[in-house]
Amino acid sequence: MNTTSVKTVLLTGGTGFLGSQLASELLHNNYQVIILKRSFSNTQRIQSILPQVSLYDIDKIQLEQPFQDFPKIDAVIHTATCHGLNQEHLSEVLSANTWFPLRLLEIAADYQTSYFINTDTFYNKANYSSQHRNGYTLSKKQFFSWGKLASQAEKIKFINLRIEHLFGAGDSEKKFVTFLFRSLIQNKPHLPLTQGEQKRDFIHVKDAISAYLTILQNSDKLDQWYHEYDVGRGEAVTLRSLIETIHQLSHSQTVLEFGAIPYRQGDIMYSQGDITALKQLGWQPQPDLATRIQETIIAEKQFLSVSKQ
Repeated sequence: MNTTSVKTVLLTGGTGFLGSQLASELLHNNYQVIILKRSFSNTQRIQSILPQVSLYDIDKIQLEQPFQDFPKIDAVIHTATCHGLNQEHLSEVLSANTWFPLRLLEIAADYQTSYFINTDTFYNKANYSSQHRNGYTLSKKQFFSWGKLASQAEKIKFINLRIEHLFGAGDSEKKFVTFLFRSLIQNKPHLPLTQGEQKRDFIHVKDAISAYLTILQNSDKLDQWYHEYDVGRGEAVTLRSLIETIHQLSHSQTVLEFGAIPYRQGDIMYSQGDITALKQLGWQPQPDLATRIQETIIAEKQFLSVSKQ
């Protein structure tokens, strides 16, 4: 139940994997939800909630429009992103991940929105120098820097949620963990892999969404203009352990070929979120990782079954 002063939320990325599920949960908690999307965005993920949300096509309006239409937008949650997985030009990645949210942040501040909640990536931790998805990580890092700078003007509170390795059913197969789940569920004959010694903090989408709700529900406690939270389970497990758990729980017959391919140059070998600050707000990931993996296997089987029809 929503018990804070935040009542109206403007959401970007609301047709995507994370954003669509977040939109549903916001509605469930009695928030008024405004979604910014492109006119050609696929709305299949939010089909069931379309009558309950307000939609704006950003390629057909001025970004100020929703702020002019609604008496007060209390918070912006920015989940839209361009990973560059569809051969986008670097300028397109920069526009989507830096220029667009920066302009939205400025407008939100001008219209006295209280909070801007940014979705960041663990690739951008200060001590990491991953060369994976350079354009994506650079553009995300640039907006984070601009957002932190903007908060110093004390016009809007900038809250940065650094998401660890997100997973869950129904994500794009271009994401490695989704590819893993589907390959093992479908019993692909062989799966070439690295040694799998990379350690990651794997966080299920449901737990990530609960972190956003925790922030909103405790917004009155956020007294600084800038806040940063890691969103993970607070434990690092090897990629090999994750793969073997999926393999076992899905009863897969796929042959796992660990060591068949080399590590990616500059690959991050260890990442673990510090969830102390989130836990102080009352947030806790639930339940254990194996249970979340089992839930994902079941949901992925249903997703694959429907997609074949």
